[in-house]
Parts: sequence; C-alpha cells; structure tokens
Amino acid sequence: MSRGKDGPEDVDATFAEIVADLRADGFGLPEEDDPAGTSVTAETETRKTPDRPVEPPAADPPPEPGWRSGGTSWDATMFSDDPADDDEHYVPPEPPPLPRPKMGAFLILLLFLAGLFLLILPGAIGVGPTVATPLGILALATSIALLLLRVRQGPPPGADPSNGAQV
Repeated sequence: MSRGKDGPEDVDATFAEIVADLRADGFGLPEEDDPAGTSVTAETETRKTPDRPVEPPAADPPPEPGWRSGGTSWDATMFSDDPADDDEHYVPPEPPPLPRPKMGAFLILLLFLAGLFLLILPGAIGVGPTVATPLGILALATSIALLLLRVRQGPPPGADPSNGAQV
C-alpha cells in the first residue's frame, strides 16, 4: 500500500511501531501490585481502578425554573389542553389608510402604460415596429427607474433613531 509523499509506505508497520513505543512507556499494560497490596509507583496509583464499582448518581431532581426553562415539564406541555383553543384572541387594529398618490406617481403610471402600448400594439397609432419597439423599451425602463428612485430610504419621518428596531 503506497501512499506516496503524503503518508507512510506501510501503514500497518507504522501503527505497530507506534503501539510498541507506547507499550514500552507503560501504556496499555495491566497494572501490577506488589505483595503488600500497594501500587508499584505513584503513576500507577493514580490510574488504579477502585475495588468496588462506583454507585450510579441518584435520579436528577426536577429542574428549577430558570432562564433556560419554561417552568413546565414535558408532559404538562405536551398533554395539556391547547392554549390556542382559548376563546380570547387578538384582534388587530384597522390599518391606516393608504396615502393619496401624488402627480409624479400618475406620470410614472402613464409612462409605463405608454411603453406597454408601444410594445404590444405599435401599429394602432400608426408607428412602425422598428421605431415603436425601442421607444416602448425606453419608456418601460424609464418608468421602472423612476419608480425605484421614489422609494424612500431610511427611517420614516419623525422616527427617533435611538429607539432601536420598530415593528
């Protein structure tokens, strides 16, 4: 198994060499006790397993309500009545009326409709398609550009920028 310049030639031989080095350092060998029952070295004493198994911890107490819990258990949440079935419900207020369109909006709408008319029916006004098509495309592009330029940027008038996000 040749891996070229980015790895060893024989992976199994390299692995066996690493394991042999670790065993020479004392890793992976069973711990030996001297006849008196004490550990051979302080290092093996720290790794010695206890004589009796560790008792499993007691059952966890129920979680206290805190910032990460909702204060109700899983069963109470899943098997209780649905809170959406309440008779009380939120009724949103009426939205404010739309503002009246200004004269510029009417001119943009007229330019848009004229561009569509020139593209769809150029012969209706006696203009050939070679002249009407570029004029229609120009009228549509101009109307779309003017519409995009009218879009307001930034916060609405009278808004306090230090208030943060407003929904």
